[in-house]
This record gives sequence, structure tokens and C-alpha cells, in this order.
Amino acid sequence: MTLTLHVPEELSARVPVEQRGAGLDRDAVRLLVSRGTGVSHHAFVELPRLLRAGDLLVVNTSPTLAAAVDGRTGHAPVVVHFSTRGDDGRWAVELRDPDGKGTTRARAGGPAGMEVRLPGGVRLVLEEPLRARHARLWWARVAGPGVLGMLREHGRPIRYAYTERDQPLSVYQTVFAMPSADGSGSAEMPSAARPFTARLVVELVSRGVWFAPVTLHTGVASTEAHEPPYPERFAVPEASARLINAVKAGGGRVVAVGTTAVRAVESAAGADGVVRARAGWTDLVVTPERGVRVVDGLLTGLHEPAASHLLMLEGIAGREAIDRGYEEALRGLYLWHEFGDVHLILPEETPHTAHCSSNCM
Repeated sequence: MTLTLHVPEELSARVPVEQRGAGLDRDAVRLLVSRGTGVSHHAFVELPRLLRAGDLLVVNTSPTLAAAVDGRTGHAPVVVHFSTRGDDGRWAVELRDPDGKGTTRARAGGPAGMEVRLPGGVRLVLEEPLRARHARLWWARVAGPGVLGMLREHGRPIRYAYTERDQPLSVYQTVFAMPSADGSGSAEMPSAARPFTARLVVELVSRGVWFAPVTLHTGVASTEAHEPPYPERFAVPEASARLINAVKAGGGRVVAVGTTAVRAVESAAGADGVVRARAGWTDLVVTPERGVRVVDGLLTGLHEPAASHLLMLEGIAGREAIDRGYEEALRGLYLWHEFGDVHLILPEETPHTAHCSSNCM
């Protein structure tokens, strides 16, 4: 799916919302709500009143890593984006050229055998591209001290040219982020959850909305190339699987917070629609043809017109609904990217649900 829309540069959120004015918090973003082809405009803090008691939010607990680090190939400077750690100890990496403005630009990957020197005595040797037809990311063998320690000491969050400046890692952590036992995390923030604050979570819980934590460690998703997602590590714990199934059985709605949460929970769902505890790698790509088995709705950011994530949105809500929502987002001057506004996609309401009180299940 490619939207025939042009997103003006001025609609890129260049800094986090809390840096745009005194007294603003993360939840001071706008919320576009789509129910079928119906669209309404809200503040994100209205989310508790837009959901119902018995609804469930699936949230990704993956922490964001400081996954960008400066290195050298020969005498040339290079920026390495660490994407995913493989089972064999190799890392999937993207090499980018510094642009002299504090960000980076895309460069050709490889060749095999190229060595990259990094801080702290870490060295990478590129071995092979992740995908034969997409040579942007490469598997690299690591020599020297561990990568995660090097990133903690010398790394910084990945950012792209539409942002104004580097930000501390705390800006890229969501309220749901939990340290993993082995130090793993996401190369880029699971940004749909960024507007949540502890105060808003408490209000949602007090109104009878459930939360089901899952984990999916996101890899690098360059803004210049819109390939389908690469395989990523995920885990759906037993307690979350049981809760999701119970909410479905009770008539509540399962709303994923971010495309990463969709990918995790749908990877754990059988053809019968039952979610079972699972952990490992997923290469699932949700498309309109595949559809969804569990998720009823989605809270997500606004994606570029060529982004592969739009196939997932279409698989959940249909092409007409997504076209209509994005037209309204442009007309309403909503902000794009990880520091921008958010889009809540819900099922079209029937006459019963439209008049259902907050304690309807």
C-alpha cells in the first residue's frame, strides 16, 4: 500500500512535545481517531474516555538502546547503527555516512570483509547482507569487548535528519520499557507508546482498561528505504496470552500500542485466534491478505506514505479507512514521526456500541 499523499517537511516533529513549551508533558500530543471511515480529533489525554472498561492495551516493554556509534573504515569516518543481535553472536548493522550536520545519510552496504573500528577496541567485520535483494543491513562478526557495553559508554540514540538535535536516551524510553536480562533492546524506540505517562496509565487502569505486556526488540528502520520488517526477537508471556484470550472471550477489544505489539501478538496467535505463550524470532508481515487474528484496534504514529507499516494498518482497518484518516491528518496539520502525534484505529461502531456505557463489556 502506498498513499498518494505528500507530507510537507514542516509536519515533521523535530523535537519532543515536552520541549515545545513550558509545562508540557509527553501526553500533550494530538490524537486522531478513526472508526471505519469516520474520523474525529482529540487530545491524547482523552484516551481513557475513548476506550471502554474491559478493553485491553497490548504494550511493548522493549527498552531503547543507544544504538548509534561513530567508527572508522580505513581513514574514513562512518556511523554504525546496531540493529539486531543474532543467535550466533553476530550483529546486523547499517553503516551510514556522517553528513556534517550531526545526522547521517544512507550509503551502500558492504563489501564483505570490510573492517570497522569502533571505540573501546571493538572491531566489526562485515560478512554478508541480511537479504540478497536488500544490502542495506549486513551481518557483522564482532571482535574485542562486548557491543552492549560499548554502546552504553559510547553510543547515542539513532536519529534522522528531520529531527533538530541529539537527545538523551531517556527521551527515547517509553513508560513501559523494562531492562532485559541480557541487555537486549530496540535499535529504535517503539514510539507509539511514547505519549503515555504514569498518570495516564493510572487513569486507564482506574477506568477498567487492562494492559498486557509483550516484548519485541525492533531493528533499524531507515527512513530512506521501506523494506518489509526483518526478523526480530519477540516474547509473549503466558500471563499476557491468557489475559488477551480472556478479554476476547469477554467481548472486550484488544488494541495494540504500536505496530511492534501487533507483530508480537499476531505471531503468537494460532489459526484459531487463540494466543499462546511464545518466544523467539518472528518474520511475520501483516498484510491485507493475511489480515489479523487477534487485534481489534491499533494506536500508532503517522507513517510515511511509502512505509511498509501501512500494509498492516490496511490489514486492520481497510484501505478506505486509512486513506480517509491520513487525508484528515494532513488537513489537520498533525505531526509525523516518533515525536509526533498519534492515530487510534478502532472498529467501526455498531448502534449498540455507540451508545454503550463505560462499563459495557
